[in-house]
Amino acid sequence: MKTKTHVTDITVPHKVSIITLGCSKNTVDSEILTGHLQFNNFQMVNNVDDADTLIINTCGFIDAAKEESVNTIIEAAQLKERGKLKTLVVAGCLSERYGEELKQEIPEVDHFFGTEAYENILKALSPDLKYNLLGERVLSTPKHYAYVKISEGCDHPCSFCAIPLMRGGHRSRSAEDIVAEVSALTRRGVKEFVLVGQDLTYYGKDISGQRTLSDLLRRLSDIQGVEWIRLMYAYPAHFPKDILPVIAERSNICNYLDMPMQHISTNVLKSMRRGITRRALEELIGDIRSAVPSITLRSTFIVGYPNETQADFDELCDFVSTVQLDRLGVFTYSQEDDTYAHILGDPISAEEKEARKKHIMSLQKDISYQKNLDKIGTRVKVLVEEEVNGEYQGRTEADAPEVDNEIFIRSARPLTLGEFVEVEIEDASEFDLFASL
Repeated sequence: MKTKTHVTDITVPHKVSIITLGCSKNTVDSEILTGHLQFNNFQMVNNVDDADTLIINTCGFIDAAKEESVNTIIEAAQLKERGKLKTLVVAGCLSERYGEELKQEIPEVDHFFGTEAYENILKALSPDLKYNLLGERVLSTPKHYAYVKISEGCDHPCSFCAIPLMRGGHRSRSAEDIVAEVSALTRRGVKEFVLVGQDLTYYGKDISGQRTLSDLLRRLSDIQGVEWIRLMYAYPAHFPKDILPVIAERSNICNYLDMPMQHISTNVLKSMRRGITRRALEELIGDIRSAVPSITLRSTFIVGYPNETQADFDELCDFVSTVQLDRLGVFTYSQEDDTYAHILGDPISAEEKEARKKHIMSLQKDISYQKNLDKIGTRVKVLVEEEVNGEYQGRTEADAPEVDNEIFIRSARPLTLGEFVEVEIEDASEFDLFASL
């Protein structure tokens, strides 16, 4: 560990560490930045104690994420003050939105950058560096899966959301670039590709005027070596139903869809500016389940929105109990500056929001337990991810990395991490399955 006194010179650093906060889109950004740094001969280290330069890729989505980002920056600033760091760089969503305020509050930070500022970060760390941005990427995930960002930004006017303020409007990547990236990753041994973006369903509209996610899925599915393709963040309004037969027909596209609904009460959805009603949502769910009968549906809801009445919340609870989604996450409402909902105030107490969240998750816990019990005796394909004390842990196609269920496997023979195996499910808990090879 370095023990030099505080210095501000920013010649080429010897060792760089990146802390990534927030969502999978930030993970991709950090992986790209790491690739650019390594390409330009910076030495990357995982442990901050071993670094002389630290880059914090922040999240600014909701209050909890902002608090985590600010606390991380403050801790890093203290390290810099003690001479443990030479250079401190803050980037990402929080920096994009509150950079000027942060400069005043935390002067120990050498540079603030917004999102996807790879070139500017390189210039700041080494002004005379001769670099060539070729799209290098270093995976931070296990080598068998990777997130693939097919678009950036969002055009939707959701009243509670500040993402367009931080990420800008929707911008699709070209299909050729995405196909080239996935092809390259398969050659590196990646088997599962988790497609991410602020809204996958809007893909292609800014390029051709048409939503072309179905065409992209076919092209990716045709790539040799692609075992699983998983869709995250599908906006329900104007959902492109032409992707459903593609999911049903292609064996390497997971029967899985993450579709954040945010609420079910038409009253709340209207205030949220979601562009959809409860009736339309229920019809869409019916269409999805009809087209892909074995699909796993994941969604997220927001509780404690300013005009959410007790009746609205009861309606949401009834929906959760009746429709029985396979996977569910719940956020408490966070009042965000400069959003449409900001003028509504934040009248529901934090305690009440948390109570509503716990109630919804309690309902979902029972639903998940029953769905898992129904799987006992069935055989499923599992991607092996970890080995702990002779027991293996993995995921089925019904489970996205980091957010969904896990399956624990007993095996008489050693298994290789990243391989696919068939197992028989023998037992279940609320959010886990237990199986043998």
